[in-house]
Order: sequence, then structure tokens, then C-alpha cells
Amino acid sequence: MTNPNWGILGPGGIASSFAKAILEVNGNIAGVWARKVEKAKAFAEEHGVENVYDTVESMLEDDGIDIVYVATPHSVHYTYIMNALKHGKHVLCEKAITMNGRQLKEITDLAAEKGLVVAEAMTIYHMPLYKKLREIVDAGKIGNVNMVNVTFGSCKENDPTNRFFNPDLAGGGMLDIGTYALSFTRFFLSSQPTEVLTTVKKHETGVDEQSGIVLKNENDEMAVVSLAMRAKMPKRGIVAGDLGYITVDEFPRADRATITYTKDGSVETIEAGVEGKALQYEVEAMNELIVNKGENWTLPLSEQVMELMDEARRQWGLTYDFE
Repeated sequence: MTNPNWGILGPGGIASSFAKAILEVNGNIAGVWARKVEKAKAFAEEHGVENVYDTVESMLEDDGIDIVYVATPHSVHYTYIMNALKHGKHVLCEKAITMNGRQLKEITDLAAEKGLVVAEAMTIYHMPLYKKLREIVDAGKIGNVNMVNVTFGSCKENDPTNRFFNPDLAGGGMLDIGTYALSFTRFFLSSQPTEVLTTVKKHETGVDEQSGIVLKNENDEMAVVSLAMRAKMPKRGIVAGDLGYITVDEFPRADRATITYTKDGSVETIEAGVEGKALQYEVEAMNELIVNKGENWTLPLSEQVMELMDEARRQWGLTYDFE
């Protein structure tokens, strides 16, 4: 399968950008479905999509669809992913891929049973910069990794009814921006944290508005993650070793980082990839995964990130178990 056919499930803003990315790498969008057929028709006209489906079932039953891209609100990801897998479709799903680890385990079990690929559209796993930084860390250029620090603050409008703060839509910072911060963190730690200490400030609706998370693994590597939905902070990740530290600004789609060396304070700039091609890298990675039957699969990282999110929310008394 060198040029798979994509189906778009949930044609919102991110799906429109993703559709352009598919076309830019000479991919094919075979169909689209939306709750409102008028929205699907408008999307199809904009992106030259041939088929508009009245129901999700009709899309999933179409043998002309190889991969389903799920871009719905994350509160319903599980339902759509499971349905797609049952119909024999590969799946690329926006983040957070599910509400909790139980849902993700059921998905990975079914995908393995059917020999299908499921991946999370987490840009950090696919940007060329991160592959290069991983090589730099593994080569010992900054010494032993001792600390990771991540901040991500977004000042959303204080509207209790929108998806960011609505508990019925799985609102809150963890599933919206925390998934990026913890994905960055886990990417650079050498093993899964075994200690999680955290505190939270809840929004008036009860979801997590801001939080602090401290992690430590068996290698004594630590991480501190700060999240906020009503306070703007830099999207900044720092990976610190005993020989230097890496700084990545705008880290979700970064194409540039710096290394500051401890001994003399000198700074080296590292560049790889293009920020504007972030979604194209995801398309290419998914195509490659299918061709290579899942080699270099990144979903285990997503599973470990979900474990950390589950534990933090358990300590907060906030759990989502939507079907």
C-alpha cells in the first residue's frame, strides 16, 4: 500500500489543515463524514474529496477507505477508533487519543488482533527535530539527563460551556495541553516515571484549570510540568544534563532548539525539519507505518503518557471513563 486512501472523520479546523497535508504529500482523500452533512459537503468541495457519507457506518464499510483520520472531540475518540478497527481500517487519531488507559488498552488489543496500525497524531513523535535531539541525548552530548522542565499555559476565554472547561466534553488542561507536555517529558526520560506527585487548581466547572506535576523514574531522572488554561506561559521544554541543557521553544511543532553547554556557557543551535510541515510529517509517518507493518511504532509512548495522565487525575479526584 504505497498511496493509501484516507477518510476524514470530523472535518473541523485541524482536519482542514490535515487534509491539505495529505494532498501536499500526494495522498488521496477518499471520503469525509460529519455530524452535519452540510459541513461535510463544504469540506469536500474545499479539498476535492469525492465521497460525502451520511453515516459513519457507510464510510467505514467503504472498501475504498484504508486509513481513518479521527479529528472529533476527544470525548468520543474511543467509540470511533473501535468502530474503525472493527471495520478493518487503520487509524490516526488526534490527541489525546483516548480518555484513559483502559480505553487505550482495548484499542491496542483489538488493533493487534486484527493486524492494524493505530497511531496518535502527536507532532512531537514525528517532527525531524526530535529525532535529531534524541540522537544528541543518546550520544551523551549533554551528559546524563537529570531534569526535564516543561511549561505550557494557554489563556482560554472563561466560558464554562465551551469544550475547554465543560466536564461533559472531557474539558480541562490535562487532556488538551498536558498531553503535549507529558509527551515531551516522556520522550526524553530514559524510562517511565514510577513516582508522581501533583496538585491542581480546579475550574468552577470542576475540571483541571492549572496543575503542577513532579515525576521521577528509577534512574533518578526527574521532571517538573506546569500547565495552565487561564494563564499564558511559554510553550517551553528544557532537557538538562550535567554537561549542558537543551531548550525547545514552541515545542509542539518545533524545528529549532539550542544547547547551552555547562563548561563555558557556549550556545549551539540545532535545526531540523520545517514547523509548517508538522502535519505532513504525520501523514508520511502513518504511511510508512502501514507499509512497514508497524515498525518504529510510537503508540507505546502514548500508552505511557496516558498512564501518567491517569495517575495525576486519580490524585486530583478527576477521572474520565466515557464510552
